[in-house]
Amino acid sequence: MTDAAVLLIDCPDRKGLVARVSGLLYAWGANILHADQHQDHELGLFFMRVEWSLGGASSEVSDGGQSRGQESGGGGAPRGKSGGAEKAFDLEGFKPAFATMAAELGMRWQLTSSARRIRVALFCSHYLHCVADLLERWHSGELRCEIPLLISNHRNVESLAAFYGIPFAYVPVVVGSREVAEQRQLELLAQHGIELVVLARYMQILSADFVARYPAAIINVHHSFLPAFTGARPYHAAHARGVKLIGATSHYVTEALDDGPIIEQDVARISHRDQVEDLVARGRDLERMVLSRAVRWRLDQRILCYGNKTVVFD
Repeated sequence: MTDAAVLLIDCPDRKGLVARVSGLLYAWGANILHADQHQDHELGLFFMRVEWSLGGASSEVSDGGQSRGQESGGGGAPRGKSGGAEKAFDLEGFKPAFATMAAELGMRWQLTSSARRIRVALFCSHYLHCVADLLERWHSGELRCEIPLLISNHRNVESLAAFYGIPFAYVPVVVGSREVAEQRQLELLAQHGIELVVLARYMQILSADFVARYPAAIINVHHSFLPAFTGARPYHAAHARGVKLIGATSHYVTEALDDGPIIEQDVARISHRDQVEDLVARGRDLERMVLSRAVRWRLDQRILCYGNKTVVFD
């Protein structure tokens, strides 16, 4: 896969934002691969994702020896063809040029490169279907990240971690000593340089202090179509209510339990003939799908949070 840069932007909406961003990228010789934008008209907000190749530039050269980006003023030293040879995009040089424009337009922005893989820690408890699915997707190359750590309060996942060559840490959570367990977990996360935490059916509630250490960087899967049927036994509650649809939800973790910004959801139709065991079995398939999608989209830098909502770019 070609290495690419991804720029995520959110800011107050105004005319000409797409032209300003694309114009600057053109001036620097960017070969844009994907671009998408969204406006929240009610709040007056603008969101944008741009992805471009880092492998080379393709700006045309004018008769005067200047690229078209130079002719139009694009702001910064453009990259392009020189004597017929393509040059790699100068990402480090582009950053300060874009920062100047971003400050002028009140933009919040993130600029990342696919050449650098995010370091992810997986947390799980005694249910292993989600963590097994993520590890296999990572092993096959579907999830482009590093997984240097798997943490659990149960030992039954240890052999699975060993099979995939992932360092495993057993951190038991004893009633009344959650703070001790979380301190050990945070130490391990720091030691391994973890940037994203994925709760693959980790059945412990994280404290507000823990969540504050990783803002918008903890993804959870909830075995219910939130906001309905929160808590630890949603399939039992759904069965008791006689619902005709069950679902699963992946979301960012916040201080409020099961109330963080939703990333992905999916549902399956059921009937009065289905028992709790049937709901659980079908729900596990949904959990695997919505969690893997959320993780992949986060690794691909496709998610922007605002308020308690997300924009998930195609």
